[in-house]
Amino acid sequence: MYIDGEWTDAKGGATFSVINPATGEKIGEVPDGGRDDARRAIDAAHAAFPGWSGRTAYERSALLYRAWQIMMERKEDLARTMTAEQGKPIRAARNEVQYGADFLLWYAEEAKRVYGETIPAPRGDQRFIVLRQPVGVVGAVTPWNYPVSMLTRKIAPAIAAGCTIVLKPAEATPTCAIEMFKVLHDAGIPKGVVNLVTAQDPEPIGDEFLRNPKVRKLTFTGSTEVGTMLAAGAARQMKRISLELGGHAPFLVFEDADPVHAAKGASLVKFLNTGQACISPNRIFVQRSVIEPFTEELVSRVTRMRAGNGMEDGISIGPLVDGGAIEKVDRQVKDAVAKGAELLCGGHRLMESGLDRGTFYAPTVLGNVTRDMLIYREETFGPVAPIIAFDTEEEALELANDTHYGLASYVYTRDIARGMRIFEGLDFGIVGINDINPTAAAAPFGGSKMSGLGREGGHEGIAEYLETKLGGFSI
Repeated sequence: MYIDGEWTDAKGGATFSVINPATGEKIGEVPDGGRDDARRAIDAAHAAFPGWSGRTAYERSALLYRAWQIMMERKEDLARTMTAEQGKPIRAARNEVQYGADFLLWYAEEAKRVYGETIPAPRGDQRFIVLRQPVGVVGAVTPWNYPVSMLTRKIAPAIAAGCTIVLKPAEATPTCAIEMFKVLHDAGIPKGVVNLVTAQDPEPIGDEFLRNPKVRKLTFTGSTEVGTMLAAGAARQMKRISLELGGHAPFLVFEDADPVHAAKGASLVKFLNTGQACISPNRIFVQRSVIEPFTEELVSRVTRMRAGNGMEDGISIGPLVDGGAIEKVDRQVKDAVAKGAELLCGGHRLMESGLDRGTFYAPTVLGNVTRDMLIYREETFGPVAPIIAFDTEEEALELANDTHYGLASYVYTRDIARGMRIFEGLDFGIVGINDINPTAAAAPFGGSKMSGLGREGGHEGIAEYLETKLGGFSI
């Protein structure tokens, strides 16, 4: 772990193993921290806050820029660590490292763009001045599916704003976090500003974040179930909170779109990270007149996908995170087939050619999916593409919005007026119109409804770590 500028073991000396999900092999051991370790890290962050927040924006910017340089120099090593620990194909891992580095570079600049303002006052002897100042110590929890970029998406804006931070990475991917904290250490980030507590059991760490009054802000990416519990706990001390939670993304294909082009887009974004992405389409709605060519092309592309160890060339499907994920995906597929869905390809765990040592599920396409099936309501987080037919634009919009989630959504159409209507009508925080990658460090990322609170990325991302202070001067 990394606390107060030092690499350290857990207080009790406990460790836990890190497993490669593609091979089942142990790749290392890391400290198994607990509440005392979290408290020690929070104390370090609290002590470092006055000095760090008192530095100029230009000083903070220079250190973030240096971290970006080091991260880019270590891009290949970071990517290989990610593939070994998380399982995604090496090409996708390289893309993620680049994406993660983008946040360091973006917030190196945004650190210098935290502006105040003056406001005209109603009295002649009065002046109003507004400052935006860092909230204080941040407690952060990051997920396993994007184990590098989710760190920088939280750390970079927090320390750019002048906050200090304690981060608890996912128990499945602590090694990626350790390597990233080496980057920050080597960049010269002062001691106590960034702190890392690894743990197999996240509950004591999260509870300390909630109970410790020195923590003034929580940021969490993960399940809606855990996010709602954190939000309730944070309310007891009125802590600021940002939540990036689950998704149930619709993918709408209209009859004026090229169905082959749309199927290509659907195959790329649906099976991104083996479907283990919060923005992955979970319900693919296709207008009935083009459903046949769309389905034919999608099945053709999916059946050509190769599953395996991400270090090998030509692999596009990596393992699921664990056996529980396999069971959830298989349960949804079997439920859909039992209720009348057509299994067009896949639909089983992969066991041949040594894949039985990992947690692989065949990329799957289901046709004739209906509202009464589990996969229509539950987030899948796996490589299954369910296709649902629709007839009218109004029906498509109603079906797409029929969910408690509101993170990402996608639309394929060549009609600009329709694209604008659907963009405005979809109740989601992110809408990709003929675009399967509507994200960047410069753009706000987040959802509505049960998909979370707040935004990450863009200038909105740094605002999440700032308090507004008004000064009223009588002269």
